[in-house]
Amino acid sequence: MDDFALAQLAPQNWPFSRELLPQPAYMVGGAVRDALIGRSREYLDLDFVVPQGAVKLARAIAHHYQAGFVLLDRERQIARVVFPQATVDIAQQEGASLATDLQRRDFTINAIAYNPHTQEIIDPLQGLTDLQQGVMRMVSPANLKDDPLRLMRAYRQAAQLGFTIEPTTKATIRDLAPHITQIAAERFRAEIGYLLASSQGTPWMTTAWEDGLITPFFKNATRESCNKLANVDIAATFLAKTWPLLGAKLQESVRDTIKTTWLGIAKLACLVHPQPETAEIELQELTYSRVETRSVTTALKLFPQFAVPNMTLREQYCFFQEVGIVFTATAVLALAHDNLVEAISGYQPMSGFAPLIRRYLNPDDLVAHPAPLVSGKEIIIALKIPASPVVGKLLTEIAIAQAEGTVATPTEAIALARRLLN
Repeated sequence: MDDFALAQLAPQNWPFSRELLPQPAYMVGGAVRDALIGRSREYLDLDFVVPQGAVKLARAIAHHYQAGFVLLDRERQIARVVFPQATVDIAQQEGASLATDLQRRDFTINAIAYNPHTQEIIDPLQGLTDLQQGVMRMVSPANLKDDPLRLMRAYRQAAQLGFTIEPTTKATIRDLAPHITQIAAERFRAEIGYLLASSQGTPWMTTAWEDGLITPFFKNATRESCNKLANVDIAATFLAKTWPLLGAKLQESVRDTIKTTWLGIAKLACLVHPQPETAEIELQELTYSRVETRSVTTALKLFPQFAVPNMTLREQYCFFQEVGIVFTATAVLALAHDNLVEAISGYQPMSGFAPLIRRYLNPDDLVAHPAPLVSGKEIIIALKIPASPVVGKLLTEIAIAQAEGTVATPTEAIALARRLLN
């Protein structure tokens, strides 16, 4: 093992002392794999296997460092210690030996162990060879069948690592695809979340659809859906190149999630039914959050408005009020649905996009980002009227007048409201 890999695995980089681990104890899984191929991580995610006492050990480490403790699986004796910049999972060895434990894993590249006490690599399944060749190879069909999420994980890890899936493994995944319905929707969502977050995942999403892993969850996904995913990537690249700030916003996470980005929202909109009401039901069944669901349905509802020629200032104001934080996902979805070649070549279809985007990116634009002159409470007090929808309508008219430049002070705003009310 080279010096770089050793440095990646070195105990001095861990959030706890090696002295707290018993002998024998082994690091396994993704951290070992990534170190061996020189893939670094900002956030450490370490997995250890010990012959016995895994939960007790995890509790002791958590107590020693005043870290978080989570019991993941009482029966299989798996627990997690949560540090500020790392998670450490400790599991009890399955079977009578480490070799037996590694035989029960998903892919050979994930079945490599590292002994931190001796700095020895244990590789009974030749995972190192597959790592060097960039190949995802199953340990056995039975292991994939035991946890069908591993079928989807093959595509996700291939996308993340830039690997291929060897033919026999690929054929086995296709054969076992009907078993994917056995897994919970939230586990499936976590896997495709990685694939939707970047352009590297799109070809693998298409392959997963072809192999029967997507439609059991996204019943309305079609070949056209897969083509739209690719178009979203092209549109996102174009928008990021033309308006870098917009590109950066596409990579930001939706506010109540960890892994769903605004680019992912645009791609989700390609997989569900085009009618927002039907899409909402689909996403709720897949246990997406309220914010994720609302973001997708908002993008589906509003993206056609980018193609509306010569929108009035009032129409633009109402559009921005309705689209809100979903603007970036809506914009990229609109461009992906438009005549992509012409739009990206700078022809007529871009004429509807550019003004809206420029407004959105200008924090001082009063159409996209109104700065209220008065509040609803001030309207109620000044006009001596009760709270009602009328107050909201008056505030809208004031905001539009402010954007048009016909009112500029609170006094003028109140005067306009009084005129409108009369």
